[in-house]
Amino acid sequence: MSDPASIFPLWIILLDYLLGMVMWTLVGRAAMGLFLPEDSNFFFMRVFVKLTNPLIQFFKPVTPAFLINPLIPIYVAWFVFMFRFYLMPWLLGYSVMGMLSFPLESDVTALLYQLLK
Repeated sequence: MSDPASIFPLWIILLDYLLGMVMWTLVGRAAMGLFLPEDSNFFFMRVFVKLTNPLIQFFKPVTPAFLINPLIPIYVAWFVFMFRFYLMPWLLGYSVMGMLSFPLESDVTALLYQLLK
């Protein structure tokens, strides 16, 4: 597979990296929420809550009331995922899925492969 940086402009790669970090931060908050309360003194939980609360508040109007609090970050992460996987390629004019799919995850996987090889 070609390097995404050689195919796409830098701003597209940076936007995907930003959205990917937001998505994985939301997933991390949900995972930690299984073991820690939201108001925990644990550093990472405080950071995840502080970084993701504005986004969770932004999505509050479209968040179903029946969702329990620990699942709300996963629900919001799903919106970010849908934007990254479907809307970004469509807005950028790519008709084939996978052309822009997840440069962040591809780079992390390649790095892990090189480290563990």
